Amino acid sequence: MALTTLDPRTALVLIDLQRGIVAAPTAPHPAAEIVARGVQLADAFRAHGAPVVLVRVTTAPDGADAAPGRTDRGPAGGSRPEGWDVLVDEFGGHPGDLVVTKRNWGAFYGTDLDLQLRRRGVTQIVLGGIATSIGVESTARAAHEHGYHVTLATDAMTDLDAEGHRNSVERIFPRLGETGTTAEIIELLARTRGAS
Repeated sequence: MALTTLDPRTALVLIDLQRGIVAAPTAPHPAAEIVARGVQLADAFRAHGAPVVLVRVTTAPDGADAAPGRTDRGPAGGSRPEGWDVLVDEFGGHPGDLVVTKRNWGAFYGTDLDLQLRRRGVTQIVLGGIATSIGVESTARAAHEHGYHVTLATDAMTDLDAEGHRNSVERIFPRLGETGTTAEIIELLARTRGAS
């Protein structure tokens, strides 16, 4: 589905653009490009007075608050380097941005994201970040289930592997919302809110 509109109360939600995740190898887009596009989106949303939400993931050093359950990859916790969970510097210096800390893949479960959005009257979210098939997709699914209109900035997200990214973008996202590029979203934001 082509990108059609942005609701009057639309928020930007950027997933896991933090030091430890941005430093990992990503595909199909380098993490630096995703950060740059995220900055472009955040600047445009701020310029129009629209909420910007920065989501980061962390766990306690001993992994005690990591998601439970046995997986083929082993426990989700484990030690991480100091500063792993700190948002990248490009997103600093904006006290009006909301920062949400999650301990799961998706940004809704176990956080106050839904409460923060609803208190601001938000009915639509634009999503980007890392990783497409993990944190971004999980958040998109939950947003859809919570009744938000979802727009996915497909060139402002990347994955740990290109196939995971492709599967989400081509097969999953069209069922959860509308997709568009960073440039298309910024243009639509300007058109629906008046140029700033």
